[in-house]
Amino acid sequence: MLYLPAAFLFLYLFFRLVLPSGLSRAGKAAAGAALFLASQEHLLNGLFFGGLSAPDLPSWVLMLQGWLFTSLLFLFVLVLVRDVFCLGVRLVRLMRRALRRDKRQGPAFSVGRRRFLTSGLAAAPASVLGRASLAGLVLAPTAYGVYEAVAVPEVRQREVVLPRLPEALDGLRLAQISDLHMSPLLGKDWVRAVVDRVNAQAADVVVLTGDLVDGLPAARAESAAELRRLRARHGVLACAGNHEYYSGFKAWTEIFSDLGITMLLNGHQVLGIRGRELVLAGVTDPVAARFGLPEPDLATALAGAPDRTARILLDHRPGNAPRNARQDVDLQLSGHTHGGHAPGLSALVALFNHGYVRGWYRVEGMPLYVSSGAGLWNGFPLRVDVPSEIALITLRRGPAGAASAGSRM
Repeated sequence: MLYLPAAFLFLYLFFRLVLPSGLSRAGKAAAGAALFLASQEHLLNGLFFGGLSAPDLPSWVLMLQGWLFTSLLFLFVLVLVRDVFCLGVRLVRLMRRALRRDKRQGPAFSVGRRRFLTSGLAAAPASVLGRASLAGLVLAPTAYGVYEAVAVPEVRQREVVLPRLPEALDGLRLAQISDLHMSPLLGKDWVRAVVDRVNAQAADVVVLTGDLVDGLPAARAESAAELRRLRARHGVLACAGNHEYYSGFKAWTEIFSDLGITMLLNGHQVLGIRGRELVLAGVTDPVAARFGLPEPDLATALAGAPDRTARILLDHRPGNAPRNARQDVDLQLSGHTHGGHAPGLSALVALFNHGYVRGWYRVEGMPLYVSSGAGLWNGFPLRVDVPSEIALITLRRGPAGAASAGSRM
C-alpha cells in the first residue's frame, strides 16, 4: 500500500519538475536521485534498516526522513492541483475555439499540446525568488508538522453522560492514552514524560486503546518499562491495536501484563468502585486474522458481564462503533486515526474509518470518543492543527440522549 504510491509520487515529480528544469544532465541526475531517496524511505527502511514498522535508526534521522517525505507529499499535491487547474483552463480554451470554428484550431491545438507536454504546466518558478518561495511554502509547514508530531501530548478535559452509570460513580475519571507507538522516534524519555503527565492527573482508571509499540520487545524494553510507573486508583487496562501484531503480539501481551497492565483481549473486567460496579471490556484487532489469532469478538468480551451497570468498551478502531452500539455498549473509546494528521488528510482518513476521525460522536445512541493519539507511527510523523492528546474523561450520570461536552454527536 505504501510502495506503489511512493513510486508514483517520485515519477510524477521527476517528470513534472526535474526534467523540465534548466539543470544540467548531472544536476538532473542528482536531483532525481535525491527525490528518489526522499520518496522511498519506507522501501529503504524495510530493506536495509530493520523493517518498515520500526527501523533501527536514530530519532533525528527518522525526523529528517519524515520531514522530507511529507514535504514531497505536500509538493506533489501543489503540483497536481496546479496541473489539473491549468489543464482545465486549456481544455476550456480549446472548446471555445472549437465552438467558434476557428480555422486555426488545428495548428493552435498542436502548439498547445506541445506546450502542455513541455513547459506549460511546469510548477517550479523560474526565478530564484520564486523557487525560494515555493521551497518555503512546502518546507516550513511540514517542519512544523514534524515538530508537533513528536511533542509530548497535552491533557484534554472531556465529559460524557452515561444513563446507566451508578450515581455513586458520577465524576469518575478515566485517562485515555492511545497510539503511543513507542519506537526510536518516540523513545524512553518521551514515554516517561507521557507517563508523568498521566500520573499527575490522579485518574481513577487509566485505559490504553492500542498501538502501544512499534518494534520487538528486545528493542523497546527500556521504553516499555516506563509503563510500569502508570498509576490509577482502580487499575490500568488496555486493548490491542494493529501494530502490536506487527511487533510480536504474544510476547508483548505477556510483557504488558508483567508491567501491571490488564490486557482485555475479547474479555472484560468488572471494577468494584465506591461499592458499585463498572464494566471495562476490550477486543482484539481485525489484523489478528493475518496471524492466525482471535479476531474481535464483542459477544465473547461481554459474556457474563452484568447488564445493570455501564459498559465501557476499548476498541482500537472507531469504525466498529455501529456494530458495537447494537450490542449493549454504553461508551466506546478508540484511537487508530491519529486525528487525521492534518487538514485535508482528515477527509482521507475518514474514508477508511467510517467517517470517524477525532472527538465525540453519537453512534446509534452510543457515545464514541476517538482520541487524536499521544504519538504516531514513525513512517508518517506529521501533525498540523491536530495536536496529540491525553484524554481525561469524566463520567457523568444523566438522562439518555444528553450531549457530551465538546461533542460532535
